Amino acid sequence: MGSEKDNLRREWAYREYVNRENLIIHASIEPEMDFYSAVALGREDAVKRFNKEDFLRKEGLGVLSKDSRRNGIYHFVITAALLARECIKSGLSVEEAYSLSDFYIQKADRASSLEEITALHDDMALAYTDKMRALRKKGIYSKPVVKCINFIYSNLHLRITTDMLCEETGLSRSYLSTLFKKETGVTVSEYVSSRKIETAKNMLLYSDYTPAQISQILGYPSQSYFTECFRKSVGTSPAAWRRKPEI
Repeated sequence: MGSEKDNLRREWAYREYVNRENLIIHASIEPEMDFYSAVALGREDAVKRFNKEDFLRKEGLGVLSKDSRRNGIYHFVITAALLARECIKSGLSVEEAYSLSDFYIQKADRASSLEEITALHDDMALAYTDKMRALRKKGIYSKPVVKCINFIYSNLHLRITTDMLCEETGLSRSYLSTLFKKETGVTVSEYVSSRKIETAKNMLLYSDYTPAQISQILGYPSQSYFTECFRKSVGTSPAAWRRKPEI
């Protein structure tokens, strides 16, 4: 009896033969790459034109599952991953790109119809496009600032300081502070605070963590201080935010 690897190879050889005999040809890659490029360039008009065609009904779309809903989700995940990577290559921070893809993949996983998956695909593409357009309006961040932003997103569980970022980038405190404010429009502490609050909002909406647990996870010195920061930024307490209906 052959090994599992041999069986898989034989099955693939058979499927390749069947596809060839039945003229099953996957879609050309050029239009797909044009779509990713339009998103990365922040070209909303072009992305909207691409979105007019249902991405799950394109000619030559591969079959990844016999279950139509699962097939749609698989293609959605692939698109989300490629969008994230294309935008990262064009200057979007790693954590921001993957946080967005994670958010939409989780939404797609709960989708009950192909129409809902398609709508999420179109919304996700425009969400990435908006981020890239905004990024290009204020200019691509320099490498030190990108490194800082990636460090911040990867370490939101810590009490992040400017000194940590200086060590990460090898720049002096005064130079880094000036550069970061010039390129992002806010100070390091303001940027860290806003990222923590945004993460807290998502955790309140999409996880079962209590405000006390979220406070601890995000490195706040106390729950009362977390509540104070949250209220100042959002205008309501963490508990009240959790009770908000999902938009």
